Amino acid sequence: MSFDSFSFHPHIKAGILSAGFTTPTPIQSRTIQPVLDGRDVLGLAQTGTGKTAAFVLPILQRLLSGPRGKLRALILSPTRELAEQTHMVIRELGGRTGIRSITLYGGVNTAPQIKGLRSGVDIGVACPGRLLDLMGQRVIDLRGIEILVIDEADRMFDMGFLPSIRQIVAALPKNRLTLLFSATMPAEIRSLAMDFLNRPVTVEIGDSRPVESVQQAVYPVEQEAKYQTLLNLLPKAGDGQILVFTRTKHRAKKLAQQLVKAGHSATSLQGNLSQNQRQAAMDGFRSGRVKVMVATDIAARGIDVTQISHVINFDAPDTAEAYTHRIGRTGRMARHGKAITLATPDDRPIIRSIERLLGHPLDRLKIGLNEENTAVPLRS
Repeated sequence: MSFDSFSFHPHIKAGILSAGFTTPTPIQSRTIQPVLDGRDVLGLAQTGTGKTAAFVLPILQRLLSGPRGKLRALILSPTRELAEQTHMVIRELGGRTGIRSITLYGGVNTAPQIKGLRSGVDIGVACPGRLLDLMGQRVIDLRGIEILVIDEADRMFDMGFLPSIRQIVAALPKNRLTLLFSATMPAEIRSLAMDFLNRPVTVEIGDSRPVESVQQAVYPVEQEAKYQTLLNLLPKAGDGQILVFTRTKHRAKKLAQQLVKAGHSATSLQGNLSQNQRQAAMDGFRSGRVKVMVATDIAARGIDVTQISHVINFDAPDTAEAYTHRIGRTGRMARHGKAITLATPDDRPIIRSIERLLGHPLDRLKIGLNEENTAVPLRS
């Protein structure tokens, strides 16, 4: 199957070619046509399988007909980073269509966002909190919305956005297209999701387990040995970029500072940064100028950097689903990646939960503990 089978407008085909896309991923091949046909869609697929393009491409096609400069599509995102990433995909794939998008999120001045809305846009990519603020100020009109996308639906609901989403949905036209895309969808969240969909086409690619292109392992370590273990691991990552996860904002900031002092090119992405600082950190990492990014789970939403070769869980995740999201930052779009978790004795319950999700035990490694006291690389 090729993208030609969808009969996209030549301007959209040009965007696909510019993005370097050749063959649709499974989630794209099975969801694009239903959206083009006007069907609600519940799309479930692992992180890194091309879900953003799966809804952006048919949205662009549908918006080519009808008025311009009027807000007709709304994409809800859990974090500003994911909102910006989606905005970039829209600009890349729709660069020749003339369709304009805008990001709407908190932590920055509302004036430029209000000015952008008044200048005329077709797609809004918004975080719920800022969108509700703008609705309260009566500077955004949702009555013309034809397509609603709830992206990363599991995280949206898990992060407590459900009341806000219900309030936003209540302000939308009843006659609309609704799309929910997610990497995981626990049963209780699935039942809530169905409240927003009308006889949807459900597409489930695989399950909530991480993509097979990610090689995974656990390094059993005591808490006080984590930092030195990380230092031993970093030189073994090769030329690829490394994403390191911590549980807290404070630890992310402190760990990044320690790595810089140790001579590594590192930065952090966490909630205490201003938007300009966050953007600078992302730009440095995305461009490859910065090799190591230390991030929290929430801040990492929307990191879509195909060159990430390693994910290192400096702190083990709280849930198996969070593990899936974390290590899905590598091995994207069928590329190979490696993920290693530094697990203390206290982390044994979550490791067992992850292994139940995977259906097999994780490899145990002993990096840095050989007789020469040097690092042993993640085996290939």
